Amino acid sequence: MEKPKLNFWQIWNLSFGFLGVQIGYSLQNGNTSRILEALGADVHSIGYFWLAAPLAGLVVQPIIGLSSDKTWTRLGRRIPFIFGGAIVSALAMFFMPNAENFTYLLPPLVFGATMLLLMDTSFNVTMQPFRALVGDMVNDEQRNLGYSLQSALINFGAVFGSMLPWILAKAGVANVPAEGEKVAASVIWSFYIGGAILLITVLWTVFRTKEYGPKEHALYNKIDLEAKETKEKTSIFKLIGNAPKIFWQLGFVQFFSWFALFLMWVYTTRAIANQVWGPEAIDPKSIGFNEAGDWTGVLFAFYSAVAAIYSLLIPKIAKSLGRKKTYSFSLLLGGIGLMSMFLVHDKNILLLSISGVGLAWAAILAMPYAMLSGSLPADKMGVYMGLFNATITLPQIAAGILGSTLIAFFGGNPMVIIVIAGVSMLTAGLAVFFVKENLSTVK
Repeated sequence: MEKPKLNFWQIWNLSFGFLGVQIGYSLQNGNTSRILEALGADVHSIGYFWLAAPLAGLVVQPIIGLSSDKTWTRLGRRIPFIFGGAIVSALAMFFMPNAENFTYLLPPLVFGATMLLLMDTSFNVTMQPFRALVGDMVNDEQRNLGYSLQSALINFGAVFGSMLPWILAKAGVANVPAEGEKVAASVIWSFYIGGAILLITVLWTVFRTKEYGPKEHALYNKIDLEAKETKEKTSIFKLIGNAPKIFWQLGFVQFFSWFALFLMWVYTTRAIANQVWGPEAIDPKSIGFNEAGDWTGVLFAFYSAVAAIYSLLIPKIAKSLGRKKTYSFSLLLGGIGLMSMFLVHDKNILLLSISGVGLAWAAILAMPYAMLSGSLPADKMGVYMGLFNATITLPQIAAGILGSTLIAFFGGNPMVIIVIAGVSMLTAGLAVFFVKENLSTVK
């Protein structure tokens, strides 16, 4: 039997919690460097602090994927992990911007970095099952729609999360730290609001989604439950060795895509602070630097808004051009957008540059998973999605290690790092043409 066709709102509910998770993730991406600099980190070493997150994801995602493949509860098999990860994520969001209040436990910078590690680890715990949940529940015909709608919700969340500090500052919440404090109130309250929304949206998915039970899952995916009783022990290394070729081909594309994104997230605030605001933004507590931090949020929100709209168009574009061309052209435009930032000294024109990143981001969130999931065995969907996360974490680790070396080599100019990110994204776009799809799953 084929999986039943879901209506629009059933597919919406599958990924609605990702809206809140992405609000939190976007607050992290847009404000972590800003918070860490305020707590005392130097721009030359700030990439090292970001390393904790992808290192955690590298370990956590395959474990969560393998565990959720084998977990059957009254709530389902993916949803318990989604819910547990959301609770820890929200708690870490409440604590991180208040690191200076816990000096009796740890130095502020160490406490902030620890909360970053905990926050990103729990985001990983929550995100991976969301990917697998769509793969579990939607049929091949609706696969493009399922992942594109998830991408759209992610980006709607990213718009709000990225803009939240700027919105609060415009509403009158203090945009610079008060006397004797390190982090602005607008940032602190953004994390409070984001954490609360994260919990509410995840609860919506928890109570609105009914996962298939073991028998239904086996029936829809042609799995012999009795044969499964012969407990075969499959190691992670064996699973990696048996991964389909497209897993590795997409992994190569992913490496250069996420290498670029990590560099952009880490260095954009300081890059535009130096290039647009100039000397008045040198001090991390200055009005200029905090305005640059807010504008980074606006830029990230803008590319997420472009991505949200583009995500809704991707199914039709992919049906017309094919997944590969849609994916490739989107990445190429993202690379051009990043490289063009080097020539821009007006903050408003940066919106045009970052729009290319929005097209790339929408494709990165949808196309690899739509292309990969049809080639994966249904009973190992979670663990392979978890292993595939290494194509996200490894390039971030590489970027974190190399970023500090690159910025020192180029005389401390972070805008050059943004150009390197653009070149990396262009490389990813060209690499897509070497991916060979399983054509039987292309709808």
